[in-house]
Amino acid sequence: MPKRENYIGWDEYFMGVALLSGERSKDPNSQVGACIVSEDNKILSIGYNGFPKGCSDDEIPWEREGSFAETKYPYVCHGELNAILNYTGSTLKNSRIYVALFPCNECAKAIIQSGIKEVVYKEDKYADTDSVKVSKKLFDMGNVKYRKYTPTSRSITLDL
Repeated sequence: MPKRENYIGWDEYFMGVALLSGERSKDPNSQVGACIVSEDNKILSIGYNGFPKGCSDDEIPWEREGSFAETKYPYVCHGELNAILNYTGSTLKNSRIYVALFPCNECAKAIIQSGIKEVVYKEDKYADTDSVKVSKKLFDMGNVKYRKYTPTSRSITLDL
């Protein structure tokens, strides 16, 4: 019997893991997951956007507008940062990260500092913001490659 030929590729697999991880987020507006992978295609860590451990998501606002302290922004840890902080090994050097959205400038700094060398992103819907413009500048300066995920139009349904 010949081997199966319609299996998913590495990019599909890791982006799928990142997107599935994002489904853990309780954010009513953005569910962003991240998956960090070694050079030899082993998953090193995953993360999603949410509040820090021990901080009640019932006591902190999920609002997008209002005074800074009354919005989610000063409280939420992004998926990329959580994936980096969740890693328990010795180094993320030369790894790559799969993310639903192009990283903000704060996550870009953490990505560079952690040794990640490639960012694969699904969407860049905030490309015109200063944050993402700075991220791209930082990645270019820090020799971190970034590329848009190329969708395959494949649909995978998981029955849980």
